[in-house]
Amino acid sequence: MSFLGKLFGKQEKESLDHGLQKTKEGFFVKITKAIAGKSTVDEEVLDNLEEALVGADVGIETTIKIIEQVEKRVKQDKYVNTAELNKILQEEIEAMLVDAAEESYKDFGIPEGKKPYIILVVGVNGVGKTTTIGKLAHNYKKAGKQVILGAADTFRAAAVDQLTIWSERVGVPIVKQAMGSDPSAVAYDTVASAVAKQADVAIIDTAGRLHNKVHLMEELGKIKRAIRKIVPDAPHEVMLVLDGSTGQNAVEQAKQFIATTDVSAITITKLDGTARGGVVLAIANQFNIPVKYIGVGEKIDDLIIFDKHEFVDSLFSLQKS
Repeated sequence: MSFLGKLFGKQEKESLDHGLQKTKEGFFVKITKAIAGKSTVDEEVLDNLEEALVGADVGIETTIKIIEQVEKRVKQDKYVNTAELNKILQEEIEAMLVDAAEESYKDFGIPEGKKPYIILVVGVNGVGKTTTIGKLAHNYKKAGKQVILGAADTFRAAAVDQLTIWSERVGVPIVKQAMGSDPSAVAYDTVASAVAKQADVAIIDTAGRLHNKVHLMEELGKIKRAIRKIVPDAPHEVMLVLDGSTGQNAVEQAKQFIATTDVSAITITKLDGTARGGVVLAIANQFNIPVKYIGVGEKIDDLIIFDKHEFVDSLFSLQKS
């Protein structure tokens, strides 16, 4: 499976630095307080650091893993001081993300032999799911791909209306039916249209609720069976959208969706408006599912590819804005 690759550009880096400003300010304040007045990395520093990471919404499980790695480094390098701690933290956090985020180094290309590339998008209402679909469509179109949208969240008129607005804004066709229509019928028509028009990508919005896991599982199962009548290996990606500003609530949502359906990629939105961006580390590490995209602003180009090296670099570069 090969993708069209691209170096992380200057525009993306500037968007990332700006979008993470609140997170890195909070992150560094906590870490700075954790090591204030200390000349060596001792037990107290590690305890304070652990508290700071948990406070930055990195999560307990991921924090423990980071602290354990830092402890190993401190034992290996006997003369480690707090001035070197940021560098060690940066290296260990990035290394920790390799397994979970390795597959996210992709541009807006599609795998060979997967045309149309069919993406099901899941996530609760209010996380920025429809906006993410619109921005994703824009990025694919900008990369030279022909895109079609499917409005299969038929239980909310607002969802269909919002996706229609995005389709007009981006300039891509949309398949929709009346409110209350069978979501699997909309998904089927979307894929059929994508095949007929020789589209490169079909992005299908699905119902944004999780109050009944069984119902959700049945609905997504029905959608998959419908589209496989046309494209037997569809969907090629199930994208879960999470709101980064909700911190650990986003982790809980991820747990529930991953238990319900075969999530293969994650998008984390609204990172520009929160100091809780540490949750990206928790999600990327805990579920071993690639965080593929992150939302760092309201502009149409503010959905960017998640690059673990650039993300950690921005997190530890407070002088940038």
